[in-house]
Amino acid sequence: MDIIEILKADYQRFPTNQTYSIYADDVYFQDPLNNFRGVERYKKMIKFIQTWFLNCRMDLHNIQKLENTIKTKWTLSWNTPLPWKPRISISGWSELGLNSNGLINSHIDYWHCSRLDVLKQHFSQPTNNQ
Repeated sequence: MDIIEILKADYQRFPTNQTYSIYADDVYFQDPLNNFRGVERYKKMIKFIQTWFLNCRMDLHNIQKLENTIKTKWTLSWNTPLPWKPRISISGWSELGLNSNGLINSHIDYWHCSRLDVLKQHFSQPTNNQ
């Protein structure tokens, strides 16, 4: 299976059963909240998401490879484990760099919203009039 097909499958089942073997041991990861190096640290971040984010879903809208870069467009959504369980949604894109062995050596996520916008979603949910 090629890396594009592996990534498509990983997005479908995110955050469970991710294929970490497609990442270099020293992969660089960055998003608006995190910045670190190493596949072991990346695994811990995914485990955190799997543990604390309820009904987590990663919708892949587009994926394309151009030479040594893969670009994905996606929407990540989940329910936060607060008493009112707000549904949070972040749309964005990722740029994945490939090394000479075809492994992902950089994974940089960009969001279409600010960190403050994400925080506000926790408190601006539609009310349920039951």
